[in-house]
Amino acid sequence: MEPYYAGALSILPPIIAVVLALITKEVFSSLLLGILTGSLIYSIGIGSDMIIVSTVENAFKIMVDKVDFNIILFCSLLGALVYVISMAGGSRAYGKWAAKKIKGRRSALLSTSALGAFIFIDDYFNCLTVGTVMRPITDTYRISRAKLAYIIDATAAPICIIAPISSWAAAVGSNLKSTGAFESEMEAFISTIPWNFYALLCIIMVVMISVGNFDFGPMRRSELAAIHGESKNDNVQNEDAPTIHAQGTVLDMVIPIFALIIFAVLSLLYCGGYWGEDPAYHTIASAFGNTSAGPALVIASFAALLVAFIQFVGRRLLTLKTFMQGVIKGVQAMIPANMILVLAWAISGICRDLLETQVFIGSLVQNDAGLAGNLMPAIIFAIASFLSFSTGTAWGTFGILIPIVVTVAQAIAPSGELTIIALSATLAGSVFGDHCSPISDTTILSSAGSGCVHIEHVSTQLPYACITAISAFIGYVIAGLTLSLPLSLGSAIVVMVISLTYLHLHNSKRESIHDHYKKATQEQ
Repeated sequence: MEPYYAGALSILPPIIAVVLALITKEVFSSLLLGILTGSLIYSIGIGSDMIIVSTVENAFKIMVDKVDFNIILFCSLLGALVYVISMAGGSRAYGKWAAKKIKGRRSALLSTSALGAFIFIDDYFNCLTVGTVMRPITDTYRISRAKLAYIIDATAAPICIIAPISSWAAAVGSNLKSTGAFESEMEAFISTIPWNFYALLCIIMVVMISVGNFDFGPMRRSELAAIHGESKNDNVQNEDAPTIHAQGTVLDMVIPIFALIIFAVLSLLYCGGYWGEDPAYHTIASAFGNTSAGPALVIASFAALLVAFIQFVGRRLLTLKTFMQGVIKGVQAMIPANMILVLAWAISGICRDLLETQVFIGSLVQNDAGLAGNLMPAIIFAIASFLSFSTGTAWGTFGILIPIVVTVAQAIAPSGELTIIALSATLAGSVFGDHCSPISDTTILSSAGSGCVHIEHVSTQLPYACITAISAFIGYVIAGLTLSLPLSLGSAIVVMVISLTYLHLHNSKRESIHDHYKKATQEQ
């Protein structure tokens, strides 16, 4: 299908999908209506003879074209792995063991944050693995699935975008290479890390929320519901609970997950050509830079499932029949998440491939080339945030904007001082939009990994993400004016801390989450 430049109308489909999802609390129909809206704009724009037929035909064609079956397989196999681990008794045994080691809600939240920061290789792998490992522990301390989903989401893309060895670093590096403006793409990427205010502030925000009583708005309501046993966040995975073997041990949880991590690293290196014929990829950094995350994660999840099969069936915790039944039920449990992913990919494809949203956004950036360089980082951050939120993809956003931003920054400030700051603002805005967009795959996978209703995850994390983004925006305004990292980053941190402190003092007038938890546990 040939693209059609729809101008400002190109951002209408995601806006409709987001608004409807927030109003109706039903994400499937909202995404589908957004897709059909975009397809209708395209059909009218190209002058199709049969508007209605063409609208439906184009919508489903783009849906089929944009499906990433590697990610669908990875999610399904990981769902199967989680289910059979639960059937073998591994999850329950691990939860009991961890409850003895992790004392209290604060320790559980900090442990979740630390694990999320540790798994920095790939955001998809991070989202589902952290949720699988930590969900039994957070459930033990009545931490809401919404808060678990937020911590997972806030330590996925924000961590990957500042990790030099990650699939995200490879994607950014490939886009930097295409500009031809840098002698070393890796060196340029590393230079952006201290200026990536949103990612750095996300980490600080997660630590503050884990340590202190900073719950407010929808998140506070979700926390109170979880403490009092009124939470409705459980998804399909929990509605069809498996029969759990009584003799399961902690190792029945640890060994398959550890195998998943090891195989993921090895698979990423393998797909990156580490053991291939080209010596250019015979280093870890170059192999990670050349890897393809989707196929690697499929190999890793299948290998981990095979380890679980040998471990569980070999010890007769499960029979061959019950193991395969568990695999099927685990795959079935991931169907809602997979459906949302397919619809999200479709609406993103409608915007990028058919309506040329990136051309419209790119023109906004180029038209701002005459603005003073002082304002450029903040403007770039805002535009990247909007584009990423609208299309649900950080990779697509910085892929579109990096060539434009480098050209504009070098035209405004040939010395190059502004280029790294502008690039950092591009990456930070891309991550922010991806972080809070309901059609983002990492947002969807965070919901799936934590067992949280998707739209609840979106609504509860949005206030936290917005406070972080506003603080980062102020930091970029100061960065453009002063070119000083300590002053700009310090100002952003101060703004965020003051905002959270104000909310903390406001909440101190009411009973804290800790007090509610203490009363609820004493009543039992």
